[in-house]
Amino acid sequence: MDAVVNLGYLGPYALEWFNLLVRWLHIITGIAWIGASFYFVWLDNTIRPPAPGSELAKKGVSGELWAVHGGGFYNPQKYLVAPAELPTELHWFKWEAYSTWLSGFALLVIVYYLNAQAMMVDRGVADLSSWQAIGIGLGSLVAGWIVYDLLCRSPLGRHDLAFGLTIFAFLVASSYVLTHLLSGRAAFLHVGAMIGTMMVANVAMLIIPGQRKMVNAMLAGEKPDPVHGIKAKQRSVHNNYFTLPVLFIMISNHYAMTYRHPYSWAVLGAIMAAGVLIRHFFNLRHKGRVEWRYPLAGVAILACVAVAIAPKAPASIAAAAPGVDETARFARVRTIIEQRCVSCHAAHPTQPGFATAPAGVMLDTAEHVSQNAARIYQQTVQMKAMPLANLTNMTDAERAQVGAWFEAGAKTGKQ
Repeated sequence: MDAVVNLGYLGPYALEWFNLLVRWLHIITGIAWIGASFYFVWLDNTIRPPAPGSELAKKGVSGELWAVHGGGFYNPQKYLVAPAELPTELHWFKWEAYSTWLSGFALLVIVYYLNAQAMMVDRGVADLSSWQAIGIGLGSLVAGWIVYDLLCRSPLGRHDLAFGLTIFAFLVASSYVLTHLLSGRAAFLHVGAMIGTMMVANVAMLIIPGQRKMVNAMLAGEKPDPVHGIKAKQRSVHNNYFTLPVLFIMISNHYAMTYRHPYSWAVLGAIMAAGVLIRHFFNLRHKGRVEWRYPLAGVAILACVAVAIAPKAPASIAAAAPGVDETARFARVRTIIEQRCVSCHAAHPTQPGFATAPAGVMLDTAEHVSQNAARIYQQTVQMKAMPLANLTNMTDAERAQVGAWFEAGAKTGKQ
């Protein structure tokens, strides 16, 4: 019995491995799904119609392409509605999407929902219980799909530019709401999860069902209704434009400078807009149009964001202050770090839910504190991103002491 009880210390370690494996699976399936999306939109934009009166035209082929890859030649052909006869083998592109969403949602549960107080709640934003934060997160996924789907089915859905601007405004508004309810990091991830839910629901609730109706019509000896193909193509193109914003959000948790900014919702909106513009450039390029204004505008937006959120210069530098006991000042900083940071950032963290130090950063010795001085300053003083959710209640006065130490040269008293 004691042996079983004593294995409890392995819980956080086992969860860390579960996190790693699910995250790996999410990346693998995400690459497969996004790769398929990129490929088929490229194919649609690149295929050329056959010559009028040719055998291909008579067979109903609306476009074809010759390509060489991996030592072989390929000749994909697209039928405007459907071929005259249904082939015996037909590949369906769906499991890439389903697996990506399922693994992503599992990761959301592991990282955020199982440790909501640390990962989702920021009491400086809203004093929420864990269940309230989780409810807001789950509600955003459902609400996002309902609003998006209704907009697609409305008359607005027939006007690509107006629809695109409307759904962009909706996503920015959602970002604003979520960043005023959840921690910045959790808010960003839930905007990404909301977009990912729209994408997978497009596949599961419209694209695949529409394709099944077309196949079933052919099996019944009927002519497929082209409206299903038109709707599927529309949603597929939407998914294509969603990809770059989602990819940024997947990595955003590593960059507190974005999600910790007072106007983080606007930062996210600008970066998403840049991603859409860059994606649009490639979609046009596949059609033979090279419009450099789009990627240049995207890069300009990113440059403006980088300048706008850059940290301000310290009001004063204490390096020249005479009579400062650097040894004593460093000792005070070490005490602050030990009280506020070491519960997570140590060889053996004591904070529940952490098996290893986040990002491998350990601050449990004087040498580690000195080596990570710039990182400590950035995270605790400039962005106030750490301690995570301020679980250990670091005060503004303590942040000021850490800032003064770093701005004076981050000396330990031994220099």
